[in-house]
Amino acid sequence: MAEKDKDKLAKAGFATPRGGRKGAYQNHVLRCNRVIIPYERLATAPLDHYKDGYTVRVYPEQYFQAPGMPKAEFQTDEATVVVGRNAFVLYRTHEAFERLPPLREWFVRRLEKDGRQVEERGEGVEDTGHYVLRISAIGEKKIHEDGPPQGVFAPEYADDETNYFCRCVLAWLIIQTVESPYTTAQAEHLQAILVSKGLLDAKSYEFNGVLRHGLCCCPLCLRFIKYSELHETVSFEDASGLENAAEQVIGATRSTIVNLFHLIPLTYDAINHVPEHVAWGHAVCNTRLGQRPCLSLEQIKAMNRKVGIVKPEGIETFGWISEDYQMIRSPKGAVWIQLNGDFYEGEPLQPAGAAAPNSSK
Repeated sequence: MAEKDKDKLAKAGFATPRGGRKGAYQNHVLRCNRVIIPYERLATAPLDHYKDGYTVRVYPEQYFQAPGMPKAEFQTDEATVVVGRNAFVLYRTHEAFERLPPLREWFVRRLEKDGRQVEERGEGVEDTGHYVLRISAIGEKKIHEDGPPQGVFAPEYADDETNYFCRCVLAWLIIQTVESPYTTAQAEHLQAILVSKGLLDAKSYEFNGVLRHGLCCCPLCLRFIKYSELHETVSFEDASGLENAAEQVIGATRSTIVNLFHLIPLTYDAINHVPEHVAWGHAVCNTRLGQRPCLSLEQIKAMNRKVGIVKPEGIETFGWISEDYQMIRSPKGAVWIQLNGDFYEGEPLQPAGAAAPNSSK
């Protein structure tokens, strides 16, 4: 493949965290790295699936009950979270650092090899220390940053083999784009790899909305993807509802028209960066979809729930709706997405698709 396509595939294999350095994350490294698990997410995280290890991020407000006094759950012999062993404290504000300072015996996290401090991770390099500083400037108080990045964004994790097969699927989909410079005859080895893992079922890709009539398409809007769009700069000129988005300047942005697209959102409670859930899709469509599953037209049609408009002459149906009410699709590809659930006086706003108490859909 051309170097620009290999670079595109390599980027798809990298973790790109929300919050970046502020969260002590590693950025633009392979997904098969140690992950950071927020303490508040620990109970639901699939710990056994992190083959490359994990560390727990704890905020000082979560760790201390008073200055110099850790909460009881961190002091027992049975404690599963131990700062300095499998966890670190992340300071993000001057106020927290001053009100709940590190314990006297603690020191800032650092990398060591054979007892000596080093600057980069590598074979035999270990993390030592107890806390990381990512404190922003405020008023006259300056930025205070110390301690190396601690891991990757957990929802984006995939072990090395899974990450490899995801890129194989994406490489095959590049070949299926409109005006692709490649042919399937050039990809016999790639196809053999996919066949060996049951990942070359065209009917499945069509059903999931990754292919349409054998060509690569955006899973949300169903428009065919042109090969050139993998590398052209994204524009919001024709994006309904996004007209005021920041202008993208060629040469000054990394955003392209088409990027990695996940059919199932990446969450803390599951590993969803898997070959069956990756595709190429429009950056604009990815933004519109947000943290929702991208249900294909065929998937929604299979639910057999038609929606329509009540008119004097009868009901005019125009599409199908998902069982959770989150998405409507028309036969020609139009898409409606629920932004929020119903609001009932005296009750909190319901999650999208959820029924209100004592009510029925």
